[in-house]
Amino acid sequence: MVQVDPRPQAGDTVTSVAATGSEDGTRGKGLSGDSVGLLGSAVIGISTVAPVYCLTSTLGPTVGEVGVQMPAVFLAGFLPMLLVAFAYRELNKAVPDCGTSFTWTVKAFGPRVGWMCGWGLVIATIIVLSNLAGVATSFFYLLLGELTGSQAIADLDGNRAAHVLTCLAFIAVATAISYRGMTATKGVQYTLVGLQLAVLAVFTVMAMAKAQSGDLAGSLHFSWTWLDPFAVQSFSAFTAGLSLSIFMFWGWDTCLTVNEETTGSAKTPGRAALLAMLVLIGSYLLTAVASQMFSGVGHKGTGLGNPDTADNVFAALATPVMGTVLGVLLFVAVLASAAASLQTTFIPVARTVLAMSTYEALPASFAKIHPRFRSPGRATIAAGVATGVFYAVMSILSENVLIDTIYALGLMICFYYSITAFACAWFFRRELRNSARDLLFNGVFPSLGGLLLAAVFGKTLTDMWNPAYGSGSSVFGVGSVFVIGVGLLLLGVVLMLIMRRRSPAFFRGEVLTGATPALVVEE
Repeated sequence: MVQVDPRPQAGDTVTSVAATGSEDGTRGKGLSGDSVGLLGSAVIGISTVAPVYCLTSTLGPTVGEVGVQMPAVFLAGFLPMLLVAFAYRELNKAVPDCGTSFTWTVKAFGPRVGWMCGWGLVIATIIVLSNLAGVATSFFYLLLGELTGSQAIADLDGNRAAHVLTCLAFIAVATAISYRGMTATKGVQYTLVGLQLAVLAVFTVMAMAKAQSGDLAGSLHFSWTWLDPFAVQSFSAFTAGLSLSIFMFWGWDTCLTVNEETTGSAKTPGRAALLAMLVLIGSYLLTAVASQMFSGVGHKGTGLGNPDTADNVFAALATPVMGTVLGVLLFVAVLASAAASLQTTFIPVARTVLAMSTYEALPASFAKIHPRFRSPGRATIAAGVATGVFYAVMSILSENVLIDTIYALGLMICFYYSITAFACAWFFRRELRNSARDLLFNGVFPSLGGLLLAAVFGKTLTDMWNPAYGSGSSVFGVGSVFVIGVGLLLLGVVLMLIMRRRSPAFFRGEVLTGATPALVVEE
């Protein structure tokens, strides 16, 4: 016999009815179910993070903030992300909905907080999409220059018009592939992720081997003190480096965003996210240590602290570490990393917009599913257009748009991850006394992760007012990173007020209820 009971009894098998959409307001979206397994989900998560792209964009700025403590900061950034991943896993078990942070936060804290949390995810994704397109463009021209031996072709990346137009072309192609659904997205990711990790392994081995030869100026011998976060010279430098480190793990939650398309939607996405994060931290630490041993942290030449190469470290290290022939592989890996992630990063933004539209928090037109590809077609196109416009505008406003938007991205990530972590503790507040496991994984770990990210958010918010934060550019005397980050959050408030007038039912809590879902108990 099957009965509905708000509390499971000992020995019962528990299945959330949230997935059926019958009791707590959650709804089916029409996505293609059972399209992704555990490995496929983990690969999509790793691909979205784009490890090679993250490393080439972040190694330099992180060294600029914390020096040789870069590996320690990477570890410090991993800790809150791991704690938040536990929150995502537990929330997904109860409510496997593709709206993830938006849906869960609405159910925990209500429509307004949930809407802003969803906006934080959407705008963070648009920021990273623009950066992915920028890095893909840079390495596209660098790779063409290497292959043709033409410096003129390589220099096209420095031509503003050519760079922006090529970025828009990459965005258009990625949008078209994502529009065709999960099958098209998943099909190429195994090869591209395997290529990235293989090239990173070769780079790491060769960098360490050459550093140990003792023939390189600026190279360093490995020291365990590099893993000590307390050795960072100031708290401001630590939080700035931590913000960058957190950015390097962003994207693992895509594993959860495809939960409605994953086999075993209640458990598989959470396991895939944890698997992806373990692969990421391992590859990051090894590459960081190898790069630091080879190049040191100096401000000239191939030193990781050189501001001239900070936004694209692997472009400077490819040939010195791997030679002329193998060095091309590193260019290929970065281009593949950025291009693959550009494709998969459309997944979280499109599905979050889909969920927000399904629950009447955004215009209904974004809830349309392509009848053949079973993908959120209109939401995907809207994300592509928004990304192209954002990158074009930022390119005009700031010459150092890549660095500044990466710093602003860290703020957005801390914003919506911390809210989601707190939502987990509040959502399960009545279950925390059930067992030690519930207390730790539903309460203590998510709360601690949320507090750590909230602290980074607050400190970063105050530091970024200074124009010296980030690239050093400013708007009317205010740091451009602050203008980008806070301005985008305020834009979200304005859009929320507009939607409140258009969709009063959602904001009254009548569409997506805040109650903890009932549980189906099988005896």
